[in-house]
Amino acid sequence: MIATLTRDEDVMRIWTYLRPFSHSGYDYTVEVFFTFSQTVSRLFKGRELLDEQSVHHMDGVQTFVHALRVESGELLRIEAGYVSWWSVGIAVFQGDHKVYESHPGKNVRFAEGMMQGAAPSAAGDFLVNTPTTGLNLGEMGETNQSKWQRNKYSIYADLALGALFYLVGKFTGDLALAAIVGATGGLTLVVVQRFATVDLLGGFAVFGTIMLVISATFSLALQDDYWVQMKGTILGLLTASIFMIDGVFRQGAYFGARIERYMPLPLHHNRIAIGMSGTGIVMALANYYVAENFSEDFWLTWTTFLDMPLSIALFYAVIFWARRKSTDPV
Repeated sequence: MIATLTRDEDVMRIWTYLRPFSHSGYDYTVEVFFTFSQTVSRLFKGRELLDEQSVHHMDGVQTFVHALRVESGELLRIEAGYVSWWSVGIAVFQGDHKVYESHPGKNVRFAEGMMQGAAPSAAGDFLVNTPTTGLNLGEMGETNQSKWQRNKYSIYADLALGALFYLVGKFTGDLALAAIVGATGGLTLVVVQRFATVDLLGGFAVFGTIMLVISATFSLALQDDYWVQMKGTILGLLTASIFMIDGVFRQGAYFGARIERYMPLPLHHNRIAIGMSGTGIVMALANYYVAENFSEDFWLTWTTFLDMPLSIALFYAVIFWARRKSTDPV
């Protein structure tokens, strides 16, 4: 659902796109920016704010449409949306005639079509295969919200465990102790899950429990800061191997199917499992490089905060590769 936003000083921006255009001798700018909770689109005439809309991330991907009546009485329609997986563009329409494109030949409704399992046509429209997904954008927003409500507690639990590891390691300077405390916290969650009515472990309860036991054993057996740093590499490669086996030999029947339950679009189970294996390998090697070439304090910051953007970028690349198109066989 698109709604107006609060004051500019009340939000923290992550990224901003500016898309200027001119019409009838006046300069306009569409500003699209992202916060931690929503995407915002604003239409300016010079420095004057004419229109402002926002959409919550949990409501899915939507294209903003700004209506502008110019002095001649003409009504312009300015559409702002994704023209690729990493860029936002605008298209200006006068009636049914397109008078301006920030990215000529690109479709500002690109992401909407991809999220519905559609493929862009040469004309820039989308051929939506509704039986493939069974969802329109409104239903997709409701589905995303439902998935968030179902999975949010496991996400909170993951964040809490990460914060616990970071704080213990930061304030005690003992990475082995931090690893043991983190693993103990994870195993405690496994016990609590037996009595909790909400999902604290996501769709990987059994696998997560096994990895926590291995992690705790590793930390107890090798109580050395260097090997605590190497744990991410060793366990990362182990996990990547398991994902690869599932993707290649079982067509993603276990991990691929479970990952898809969190996604708002259909995926190839084998591709998502293989892709996540590749992501695990890259992150494991990155952890090894940082541990070998930087200080222990920097490694702690890296493993808690800085590796997140890289893993997110790789994850989105995997999703792009694994998405099921309308032309793919069922």
